[in-house]
Amino acid sequence: MKLENSLPLEYRTEQNQINILGFWIFLGAEIMLFGTLFASYFTLVHRTDNGPTGAQIFELSPVLIETFVLLTSSFVIGLCVHAMRLGRKKPLMVFLAVTLLLGLVFLGFEITEFMHYIHIGADLQTSAFTAILMTTLGTHGAHVTFGFFWGLFLLLQVKKRGLTPETANKTFIFSLYWHFLDVVWIFIFSFVYLKGLM
Repeated sequence: MKLENSLPLEYRTEQNQINILGFWIFLGAEIMLFGTLFASYFTLVHRTDNGPTGAQIFELSPVLIETFVLLTSSFVIGLCVHAMRLGRKKPLMVFLAVTLLLGLVFLGFEITEFMHYIHIGADLQTSAFTAILMTTLGTHGAHVTFGFFWGLFLLLQVKKRGLTPETANKTFIFSLYWHFLDVVWIFIFSFVYLKGLM
């Protein structure tokens, strides 16, 4: 019993520990998904046909803002987990809400970026390069969108049920997911945008 109480709240039941292990396995599958997308991108990046190249369509300033916003959200979700482990419901909810708000800002930039690409004629049908670019960015954006709604339901659940081993477990698993999206974005920023601008 003493050992159980010495564990963080999100690990205190056997089911919670199984849930966290299961989610790590799920993230392994997600790594394979994005690994496949990156491999496809690196294969098709120079197949532009008569369409634009990355250097012609990428703009560094908006991407830097997107990156700053998403990395800040990763820091804030870390504060959320810290507040959870201290048993502080209100700061947990505030940090989770700020994380979701930053996620919305990121999505706003990404949607604007997509609209810009389509406006200049760089869409799914322009070339193999633009197709894999839109697919890779779109897949990440879809994951952030899913994460936003997941986090929103989690916020409502914590508000209604309070801080329990179950809600703590869900919060921790959500934080793993959000950190994963940030790591994927770092790869996109480095190997898609920065490399493409060179």
